[in-house]
Amino acid sequence: MNVEEEVERLKEEIKRLGIIQQDGSHKVTFGVLFHDDKCANLFEALVGTLRAAKRRKVLTYDGELLLQGVHDNVEIILKPTPAPAAHVGRV
Repeated sequence: MNVEEEVERLKEEIKRLGIIQQDGSHKVTFGVLFHDDKCANLFEALVGTLRAAKRRKVLTYDGELLLQGVHDNVEIILKPTPAPAAHVGRV
Protein backbone atom coordinates (compact mmCIF):
# COMPACT_ATOMS: atom_id res chain seq x y z
CA MET A 1 0.00 0.00 0.00
CA ASN A 2 1.43 3.41 -0.91
CA VAL A 3 1.33 6.55 1.23
CA GLU A 4 -1.69 8.03 -0.56
CA GLU A 5 -3.71 4.87 0.05
CA GLU A 6 -2.68 4.82 3.71
CA VAL A 7 -3.71 8.46 4.16
CA GLU A 8 -7.10 7.70 2.58
CA ARG A 9 -7.58 4.72 4.92
CA LEU A 10 -6.55 6.86 7.87
CA LYS A 11 -9.21 9.41 6.92
CA GLU A 12 -11.82 6.64 6.90
CA GLU A 13 -10.70 5.38 10.31
CA ILE A 14 -10.77 8.86 11.84
CA LYS A 15 -14.32 9.29 10.53
CA ARG A 16 -15.26 5.89 12.00
CA LEU A 17 -13.72 6.50 15.42
CA GLY A 18 -13.98 10.27 15.74
CA ILE A 19 -16.71 12.70 16.59
CA ILE A 20 -17.99 14.96 13.86
CA GLN A 21 -17.74 18.65 14.68
CA GLN A 22 -20.09 21.47 13.66
CA ASP A 23 -17.70 22.61 10.92
CA GLY A 24 -17.69 19.12 9.34
CA SER A 25 -14.30 18.11 10.71
CA HIS A 26 -13.81 14.91 12.72
CA LYS A 27 -11.95 14.80 16.04
CA VAL A 28 -10.32 11.76 17.65
CA THR A 29 -7.54 11.35 20.20
CA PHE A 30 -4.27 9.63 19.37
CA GLY A 31 -4.93 7.06 22.10
CA VAL A 32 -8.24 6.00 20.53
CA LEU A 33 -6.56 5.53 17.13
CA PHE A 34 -3.51 3.80 18.57
CA HIS A 35 -5.45 1.32 20.70
CA ASP A 36 -8.07 0.44 18.06
CA ASP A 37 -7.61 -3.15 16.84
CA LYS A 38 -8.58 -2.38 13.24
CA CYS A 39 -6.10 0.51 13.05
CA ALA A 40 -3.40 -1.64 14.60
CA ASN A 41 -3.92 -4.20 11.83
CA LEU A 42 -4.20 -1.64 9.01
CA PHE A 43 -1.24 0.61 9.74
CA GLU A 44 2.26 -0.73 10.21
CA ALA A 45 3.42 2.75 11.16
CA LEU A 46 0.47 4.80 12.40
CA VAL A 47 2.68 7.69 13.49
CA GLY A 48 4.31 7.84 10.05
CA THR A 49 0.92 7.84 8.33
CA LEU A 50 -0.29 10.63 10.64
CA ARG A 51 2.81 12.69 9.81
CA ALA A 52 2.28 12.13 6.06
CA ALA A 53 -1.36 13.24 6.37
CA LYS A 54 -0.31 16.30 8.37
CA ARG A 55 2.26 17.25 5.70
CA ARG A 56 -0.52 16.97 3.10
CA LYS A 57 -2.66 19.29 5.26
CA VAL A 58 -5.39 16.64 5.55
CA LEU A 59 -5.38 16.81 9.34
CA THR A 60 -3.89 18.74 12.22
CA TYR A 61 -2.55 17.96 15.68
CA ASP A 62 -0.19 19.62 18.13
CA GLY A 63 3.43 18.55 18.01
CA GLU A 64 5.51 16.64 15.52
CA LEU A 65 5.98 13.16 16.94
CA LEU A 66 3.20 11.35 18.82
CA LEU A 67 4.17 8.66 21.31
CA GLN A 68 1.87 6.06 22.82
CA GLY A 69 1.00 6.83 26.44
CA VAL A 70 2.59 10.29 26.51
CA HIS A 71 0.35 11.71 23.77
CA ASP A 72 -2.81 9.58 24.13
CA ASN A 73 -4.92 12.70 24.79
CA VAL A 74 -3.65 14.72 21.81
CA GLU A 75 -6.57 15.60 19.56
CA ILE A 76 -6.25 14.78 15.89
CA ILE A 77 -8.57 16.81 13.70
CA LEU A 78 -9.45 15.61 10.21
CA LYS A 79 -10.23 18.72 8.20
CA PRO A 80 -13.65 18.86 6.56
CA THR A 81 -13.84 17.79 2.94
CA PRO A 82 -14.61 20.81 0.76
CA ALA A 83 -18.00 20.67 -0.88
CA PRO A 84 -17.89 20.01 -4.62
CA ALA A 85 -18.29 23.10 -6.73
CA ALA A 86 -21.81 23.67 -7.96
CA HIS A 87 -22.20 23.09 -11.65
CA VAL A 88 -24.08 25.84 -13.44
CA GLY A 89 -25.51 24.32 -16.57
CA ARG A 90 -27.13 25.89 -19.55
CA VAL A 91 -30.61 24.97 -20.49
